[in-house]
Amino acid sequence: MLTRRVLIWLGYGLAVLCGLMSCSRPDGNRVQGYVEGEFVYVASPLAGALESLYVARGEQVKVGDPLFALDRQPEKDAVDEAERRLAQARSNLEDAKKPRRPTEIDSIEAQLGQARAAFTFSDKELARQEQLVRTGARTEQDLDRARSQREQDRKRVAQLEADLATARLGSRVDQIDAAEANVRAMEAALARAEWDLAQKRQTAPKAGLVFDTLYREGEWVAAGRPVVVLLPPENIKVRAFVPETLVGKIHAGDPVRVIVDGVPEPFIGKVSFISPRAEYTPPVIYSQESRAKLVFMVEVRFDPKTAGNLHPGQPVDVQFGFKD
Repeated sequence: MLTRRVLIWLGYGLAVLCGLMSCSRPDGNRVQGYVEGEFVYVASPLAGALESLYVARGEQVKVGDPLFALDRQPEKDAVDEAERRLAQARSNLEDAKKPRRPTEIDSIEAQLGQARAAFTFSDKELARQEQLVRTGARTEQDLDRARSQREQDRKRVAQLEADLATARLGSRVDQIDAAEANVRAMEAALARAEWDLAQKRQTAPKAGLVFDTLYREGEWVAAGRPVVVLLPPENIKVRAFVPETLVGKIHAGDPVRVIVDGVPEPFIGKVSFISPRAEYTPPVIYSQESRAKLVFMVEVRFDPKTAGNLHPGQPVDVQFGFKD
């Protein structure tokens, strides 16, 4: 009787032990992982002293919110200089397109009138000298001198007529083209100076958490060095390393449960990336034993609202192989 009772108790004990062992048996589709963030480092391409820092670590920012500003005085001076150079170039272009000033044209017309009067006189003088030479009162040398003077006066009239026509036309086409090219160059220089000025103030390119600030006001910031580190929620993901026996069952887009300590409900995400290369591969030919050491990195992403509740570095459990 006693032996039978002992056997019954032993049976109960074995049953309980088996139940406990079955309950504590690890889930083959569940692996450990961690939360990782892809940070956005906001920097200025230009150097300068940090004049204003508008955000603090832990704040939430929206797209376009101001983050920081560097000293902008050198860039302001460059913009002012570029604006003055552009104004001068435009003025030169307008001047090149215009004819001479009215007083200059009046001066050329007056000179042309004098030249025509001189030509009329020399023309008459030549006729008089020709008549005198026929009568013997003047020599051929006097006649040649009169002809030369008349020719000079004629060419002077032609020169001033051409000068007057040119003065009324304005500059040559090639001079106007050169002036227009100079205006375009000055406009490009102004646009570059304004771009440099704008780069001294940086705004949030994405909405998210201000993960860190790397400089304090008054410190010198080298060109290209980040000042503010942002963590957009869509850049938060979970990384897990799954064994070789499980990776074949996982596909991009599969739903995944992510269990976080202290959070009653799991976070639901989707597989976004499966590494095509094994990690921790032993440097030997694959065998049944060595294959068990292979793991593959799998990344899981979430919608931004869900991802905002996760923190980089946080350890998690990742469960694959369920239907959402």
